[in-house]
Amino acid sequence: MKRILSGYGLIILLLGLMISWIPGAMAEEKPRLAILPFFVEREAFCPVCKTVFQRGEVLPSAQNTMTRLLYQKLEAKGIFKVIPLEKVEEGFSRREKRIFEERPKSSSIELGKELGSDFVAIGFVFRFEERMGSSVGVERPASVGFDLHLIRLKDSAEVWRGRMDETQRPLSENLLKIGSFFRRKAHWLTAEELASVGMDEALRGLPGAAELEEK
Repeated sequence: MKRILSGYGLIILLLGLMISWIPGAMAEEKPRLAILPFFVEREAFCPVCKTVFQRGEVLPSAQNTMTRLLYQKLEAKGIFKVIPLEKVEEGFSRREKRIFEERPKSSSIELGKELGSDFVAIGFVFRFEERMGSSVGVERPASVGFDLHLIRLKDSAEVWRGRMDETQRPLSENLLKIGSFFRRKAHWLTAEELASVGMDEALRGLPGAAELEEK
């Protein structure tokens, strides 16, 4: 009888270990993603897809702001195991800035592979203009333009793209965009707030991990 009980005890112990192991194993199955620091693009078109954007002022803080926003939002989505920004920036800083300016896509792919990533996110900011005024009234509204590309590293294929090219407008100028108006909190946003809302809207179209692997 004691042997039978001890056998049951062993089975229960093994089951417990398996259950505790499963969540960790599932977490490890998430594809790894490296988010590169946003590139400030001075030309009027994206160097990856050649889409034309309205050029404008880019605040000095824009690069860090956009990179941080994208990191926070993609980490919250839970699709990827996002590589810490510090590790990506360390690898980025070891390479010449010039090669990323000349070959942004291929250089980003090389860095992503070096970091052991499965995907790499590349972003370009064309315009990041702060509002002049307050949340209740402005002389000039915030204006933001950016492009995002998600590259699968095993075959260098672009599997998703998101973009924003917007100057905030009052509801009176376009009643058809009432939903967009209220997503922008029905007041005049800062450039960071406008970029955050635009990024949320773009990322709603991001597929799940399985679809990204199969595209």
